[in-house]
Amino acid sequence: MTHTMMQLVHWLLREAILGVSITWCTIFSSLGQSTQPSVVPQNVIDTSAQPLVFAPGVVSTAFEEAAATFSPDGNTVYFYQGTIYNTVCYSKKIDGKWAKPEVAPFSGQYSDWDPFLSPDGKRLFFVSSRPQDDKSLIKPKKKTHLWYADHLQGDTWSAPHLLDAPFNLDSVNNFAPSVSRSGTICFCSRGRDGHAGMGSYYAKRLGDHYDTPKLMALNGNEETQDPFIAPDERYIIFVSGDNELYISYRQGDGWATGQKLGPQVNNGDSIWDPTVSPDGKMLYYTSARVKGFYKRDPKGPALNYDGLEKEMGSIFNGRGNILMIPVNLKNNAN
Repeated sequence: MTHTMMQLVHWLLREAILGVSITWCTIFSSLGQSTQPSVVPQNVIDTSAQPLVFAPGVVSTAFEEAAATFSPDGNTVYFYQGTIYNTVCYSKKIDGKWAKPEVAPFSGQYSDWDPFLSPDGKRLFFVSSRPQDDKSLIKPKKKTHLWYADHLQGDTWSAPHLLDAPFNLDSVNNFAPSVSRSGTICFCSRGRDGHAGMGSYYAKRLGDHYDTPKLMALNGNEETQDPFIAPDERYIIFVSGDNELYISYRQGDGWATGQKLGPQVNNGDSIWDPTVSPDGKMLYYTSARVKGFYKRDPKGPALNYDGLEKEMGSIFNGRGNILMIPVNLKNNAN
């Protein structure tokens, strides 16, 4: 082999090796940009799992209940209930059973809903149309804003406080707050900051104040709402599409495109206000679902008026109930 040919072979080998190296570097670099799953792990909800009604006849009643949020030990649940005015209520687990609910001490006068307990249980966020100052006590606001109350001791809470800027704007409604362990707040709002339609936002806690809320593109150009952020910010569960539940995993400083949860929860009925238990083992959400829970007997006698009243007064009358289903979303301790 001549010297010229040897140089040519050496050059070709070098280019081939370099090309392979560049290709693998590109692959590993791409993987490093998204270490989160691109699809929903198959075991988020076991295929055999089915939703159950949470505390039927106690918390879930013939009225509408939603937004279950739990104390860190799981023994107190806050939620909202109402027909004319939404009201924040709570129930305590005593001897393994949920007790008759009470109205939260800061609620019961104005329309309050979408409660959410911080992971340490020290602050409860909620939505309200209550007036913002004493001068307008008889004039509830036309728009709903984010409020909070601080836990004092036992079942007592501080007076409600309007959440500081930059969350509340006079021109838009805010809904469904949730907060992570580090203080990041998620919520949803319609027509905010020039964004048409309903969108989900997050704002990081920066020492003694919050960063400007940023829109999250959790499901492409689809509207999203009711974002629940995990305590460790590893994932967000939200409502999108045809009122169905999705999960989006953390991806760098943002979020991967959401993936639809299974048919165990997404059965075609309206769904809202998803939350996950403090231990990450149970998903709670509200649904007007009747299928699988109640059905008139087509072979039985037709209902008389007493039977109709009983049907309309049952928990499966088309109003929202809090449902629960086991999930595998154990939270990181830190």
